[in-house]
Parts: sequence; C-alpha cells; structure tokens
Amino acid sequence: MSYADAIPGLYARHAEAFDRVRGKDGFERPWLDRLVSPLHPGGHVLDLGCGSGEPIAADLIGRGFIVTGLDVSEPLIRLCRERFPGHDFHVGDMRELSLERTFAAIVAWHSFFHLTPEAQRAMFPRFASHAASGATLMFTSGPSAGVAVGEFEGEPLYHASLDPEEYRSLLSENGFVVLQHVIEDPTCGGATIWLAQKS
Repeated sequence: MSYADAIPGLYARHAEAFDRVRGKDGFERPWLDRLVSPLHPGGHVLDLGCGSGEPIAADLIGRGFIVTGLDVSEPLIRLCRERFPGHDFHVGDMRELSLERTFAAIVAWHSFFHLTPEAQRAMFPRFASHAASGATLMFTSGPSAGVAVGEFEGEPLYHASLDPEEYRSLLSENGFVVLQHVIEDPTCGGATIWLAQKS
C-alpha cells in the first residue's frame, strides 16, 4: 500500500488524536471571510475533508451557512454528526465525489493536498460540477510541485502538490477565476492557499 492509499486508515485509527491536536483557535478565519464574502447567510457550503468539523465547519455554521461535510474517516464524521446535528455529514472519498447538486462555496482545507498529483488533477472537474455559478472554491496546496511525507502518530503522512501554473490552468479549464493565491501565508500557519470563483 502506498503512503497516499494509507491516508483513510490513518485518519480512522487516529481520529481522537487528530481532533485533540487540530488547532481550533480560528487562525483560518480571515480566509474564511474571503471564501464567504460574496455569499448570503443560509447558503450551502461543501467542506471536503471536513475532519472533526472544528474549526472550519464550526465557523461556517456559526455564520449561518448550511454545511455538507465529507471525510474518509468514519470516527471523524461521527464527531461531526454529534457536534452539528442539523447539518449533513458523509463518510466518503472526495476522489469519488458525486452529490448531484451544487454549492455556493467549496472548501478543501488541508485535505486536498493528501491526494496524489493524478488524483488532484481529476478533482477539478468534480469541483466544477459541484459549484454553482459564482461559487467560491478554496483549497490548500504545497508551494511548488513535489511530494512530502511527514508523520502523524508515528505513521507516514503523505502530501503532494502540483506546480502553481498547473493549478491555474486546471482552474481556468474548469471555469474558475483565481481571486487570490498566497504562498506560505505567514498569517495562516504558513499555508499555501488558493481562492477561486466559478464564472
């Protein structure tokens, strides 16, 4: 089994540890402000790789949005359902995303970059098919093309990134306009962030 294929099992085995160490102080809030700035409260937001629902889904729900969350880890989705019973959380793999509906915004924060480069390329038509006209899309990537293997709870943790120009091309080919791209944002834990909008 490859490191990438091991991701679902890792987050299932270590769901409690992930929830415990996942920062919940809201440092992502300025970017969430940008994600939802064109939207009206009550809009539907898709959170891909939602984890335990905190802080991203919690923040969006607190703003009055209706969240649909997807994650490969059943224990993490169970936590989401316990915490946010009025919202819709599914166990599933974003690579097979097919909800047959569109959303006002899509966010894949620190989740999309666990996919292989090939799987990332294949996600852009799925983003497009789930994005309403004018919808915003936000995801995090690496700063440049490559693979990095970190560690979580003593197990290898896979990350990959395409080249920024390839992300731009994929977004454009699938009907998105890049609004912002910040490499290793020092105000957001060093995350490399993409914000785009469906034309």
